Amino acid sequence: MPSDDLRQLAQLLLAGQCDLEQFVALAAAGPAHAVSAPDAMVDVDRARRCGFPEVIFGEGKSPETIAAIAQQLLDRGQSVLVTRVDALKATALATMLPSLQYNELGRTIRFDLPRSEPSSERRGRVAVITAGTSDLPVAEEARETLNWMGVDVKLVQDVGVAGPHRLPARLAEFAESDAVVVVAGMEGALPSVVGGYVACPVFAVPTSVGYGANFGGVSALLSMLNSCAANVAVVNIDAGFKAGYLAGLVATRAHRPSHGE
Repeated sequence: MPSDDLRQLAQLLLAGQCDLEQFVALAAAGPAHAVSAPDAMVDVDRARRCGFPEVIFGEGKSPETIAAIAQQLLDRGQSVLVTRVDALKATALATMLPSLQYNELGRTIRFDLPRSEPSSERRGRVAVITAGTSDLPVAEEARETLNWMGVDVKLVQDVGVAGPHRLPARLAEFAESDAVVVVAGMEGALPSVVGGYVACPVFAVPTSVGYGANFGGVSALLSMLNSCAANVAVVNIDAGFKAGYLAGLVATRAHRPSHGE
């Protein structure tokens, strides 16, 4: 078993989150690539290959299935993120996995594991910026994703182009970010404006917020895809998780410890 995995298992044992028999069985089994759970095959090797564990998309899954997948990851010392979980499903999950952290606005669930001292430090900085308050649910999904990834995240909200003086007034809060996530509906203009202020990638998230001609976020998507700012890249409509994850990869890779540390 790789030393990082063994260290995480040992931390679980010391924290009382697994017993001695579970520790011995998992350590003896060696690395697995996928394990079965009800209605799912769980990719338990993704953290080694890709840097972060598999993320559970909660929509369409029963609480029992989500809990079973999460437990497979937790048993292997991997933290868990579940997206698109409504309040009713979260209540059911809380009876099975009482240590969950639920963000009702962002519809996310996190299970954080105890961390050792250097790994407990946040790696990198990302700002999540919203055009309006109505964009907050998508922004919260991005923010929770970054928290799960161990990134220092700053939320800057309600600074859209309808009040253009608001964004420059907050510039000091995000100017030194490793990456920025910008969440906007309506005409989707904010990412281009933010891109003109920062020297880092900007991940634009069009939201379905807007009136009829917004076409459920399509107008914002097309505006962002046609951004004249060279550092703007665009994800799918309402895809806060995807933008948060991409920004988190940029930030964590920029602050990876060197081999001599």
